[in-house]
Amino acid sequence: MMGLIKGMGVTLKTMTRKKVTHRYPDEPIPMPDRFRGIQHFDPEKCVVCNQCARVCPTDCITLTGRKHPDPGKRGKIIDTFDINFEICILCDLCTEVCPTEAIVMTQNFELATYSRDDLYKNMEWLHENNTNIRGGPQ
Repeated sequence: MMGLIKGMGVTLKTMTRKKVTHRYPDEPIPMPDRFRGIQHFDPEKCVVCNQCARVCPTDCITLTGRKHPDPGKRGKIIDTFDINFEICILCDLCTEVCPTEAIVMTQNFELATYSRDDLYKNMEWLHENNTNIRGGPQ
């Protein structure tokens, strides 16, 4: 009988506390400001300097570029930009070295999929990942 009373006491005490669980995925989880999520890539800003691929500790970034078709303009334009999120550790080094801020972190983190092949994200997918950009408009 004492055990039942103790149990009811614990139940009543915890009923008045603030909930610590979330109804995820029905309600999105608010992430802290400094949270590092999936990258957003803006191909218009990229100068194909290749620094993001060189600094990546897991070699998950591959990119290719070509000479600008307009002979009057210098530099390169991006052809492909791929990230393998199977091995990406979201370390934020690629965004720190980017001189034009073509690649920035977002607060998006949902990458769950049934196939590992779906974790290879290309330039178009990364460009469309433009919500919840860290430090940008919400």
